[in-house]
Formats: sequence, structure tokens, C-alpha cells
Amino acid sequence: MKLLMIEDNKSVSEMMSMFFEKENWEVTFAYDGNEAIELFQQDPASWNVITLDLNLPGKDGMEVAKEIRTASPTVPIIMLTARDSESDQVLGLEYADEYVTKPFSPITLIARIKALYRHEKNLGQKDTSAGTQNKEFDVQTSTFKLSSSTREAFLLDRAIPDLTPKEFDLLKTLAAKPKQVFSREQLLQHVWGYDYFGDERTVDAHIKKLRQKVEKVGPQVIQTVWGVGYKFDDSDVQVS
Repeated sequence: MKLLMIEDNKSVSEMMSMFFEKENWEVTFAYDGNEAIELFQQDPASWNVITLDLNLPGKDGMEVAKEIRTASPTVPIIMLTARDSESDQVLGLEYADEYVTKPFSPITLIARIKALYRHEKNLGQKDTSAGTQNKEFDVQTSTFKLSSSTREAFLLDRAIPDLTPKEFDLLKTLAAKPKQVFSREQLLQHVWGYDYFGDERTVDAHIKKLRQKVEKVGPQVIQTVWGVGYKFDDSDVQVS
């Protein structure tokens, strides 16, 4: 595991360094936004996970996340923030895979890093297998197509733009079983790969951003089933 922790509070970094050392992870710390970008761009493909504080000197966390995501569309990013409003969560998740609100338990953060790393590693192995079998699309209907090997999704032959890794995984999970209703707990297990400690708001935040991107290319296919969860349904989409 090669981890980049971007955190301006050195006491937090020092505390976490003890936990990282126990895991035998290779960890680099950055204390402001500009330093973080410089370190990341030295070798973008080498990083396994990024933890990123939202409030940074030099360049704020949102700008840092945007630049990292431009250089590496798939590197997992966990955003650390003291903010806890829905708007901040949605904004942060435009570029990050998930968020952790401060103050947080070091053990909780370690568990989330492990789960995110494990999930992305397994996903990469599955994608490679799919490519060797020449399966162009994992999911295909009369109006929708999705390819794990290229990490692309199309509605009415128009690419759904700028999908983050977690948005793509959510869309794939839902679209693979059309009309099946998934609870938030099920989506956390399928997409994040663990219990997520009961914090279901991250699912809603990701779904909200995913819907906004779907609506840029066509009708809404991510439906809410009130009191239960979400489902994929493109049966009412008209093919012109």
C-alpha cells in the first residue's frame, strides 16, 4: 500500500503515522495543497489511496481533488472534512470516492482505507478478466450500455460524462439487475465492500451526483423507491 495523506494538521498526521506504521504502509504526508499536487504528479500511477483534507492552505482540498482526478481518474480518494452538511458532502464527492467527517477514529479511517483499496484492487482484476474475454459491454439494453474494461457508460448512445470510480460502480451495480431495488445498506456492501459503520448518507450523495450526470445525456434511469432504496429502470426510455 502506497498512501498519500494530505493534511495540514500535523498532530493528526503524527497520530495517524503510528497507525500506518503498524500496517507497514508506505505513507507520504503533504501539508498544503500545492505540496500535495507536486508530490502526486511525480508519479500519479504509483499511489494506491489518497486521503485529502478539505481545508488546506495554498490550494484548497476541492482544487487538489480536481487536479488529482484529472491526472488519475481511478485513484481512490477519501476526503477528510469537519463539514457535515449535505451540500458539502455532495460537492466533495464530485471528485472523491467517499468522505470521513472529523473528528474521526483512527481505526475507522484505517478500515475504510483497507476496504477501498481492496475493492479497487479486486475491481481491477475483474476488469482485466473481462477484457481478455472480449466482452465489449457488461450490461447492455436497447438504450443503455456499460463497459467495465473502459469504465464507460452510454445512454441513448451518448456517454454519461465524468463518472467518478464510485459513481461508475454504483451505476454498474444497479444496471446489472434492472428493476431490482437495492437498499442503501446493500449498496454500501456491494460498492464500498463493507458496512461503512451505518453512515448511509454517502450513498444518497453519490446517487444525487450520478443522477445529475445521467440527466445531461437523457432521461433519468436511477429511480428512488421511497422507504426502501434505489433501482435502475430504463424501460420507459424511448429510442428515437
